[in-house]
Amino acid sequence: MSYDEILLDTEDRMEKAFSHLKTNLAGIRTGQANPGIVESLRVEAYGSPTPLKQLANVGVPEPQQIVIRPYDPGIIPDIEKAIISSDLGFNPQNDGKLVRITVPQLSTEVRRKLVIRIKELAEEARVSIRNIRRDGNKAAEQAEKDKTLTEDLRDDCKDEIQNLTKKFEEQVNEAAKLRESEVMQD
Repeated sequence: MSYDEILLDTEDRMEKAFSHLKTNLAGIRTGQANPGIVESLRVEAYGSPTPLKQLANVGVPEPQQIVIRPYDPGIIPDIEKAIISSDLGFNPQNDGKLVRITVPQLSTEVRRKLVIRIKELAEEARVSIRNIRRDGNKAAEQAEKDKTLTEDLRDDCKDEIQNLTKKFEEQVNEAAKLRESEVMQD
């Protein structure tokens, strides 16, 4: 692999790890209604588990309410079943055309547990980023052995990989802090 290929691959993989974290953080509920809480729920519809966002529009008309408008009203019972069986603690109501979910306020104990979960997710993302750094460094060393990189270029490549690592770890920390503050707000 060339110098640029190693850096591009490393940055792309770190970006994916960060995106995965953002998706997981969006699924953690706060005291406010947020479509991300239910969009990734898997609904057993048409014979296979399908993400809710592919089956319905999810909106938030009020701060404490989520409204789900399925493209096919015939799957409303399946959507309700998926919401009830999830560990979100919601009680969906339907009027035949759409499903409404009232988001209850979180207790202090539940908020603390969610903050712990956010910290776990952030640490998983940081570990993933560090593993990608290790892979990038190995690729740079292998390229030097294969004589496609000089020793100086290998060192420059490792420095760039370390800079990418720092950048993405900072992004992870900021995203986790932001989500923690959202969870702890009343």
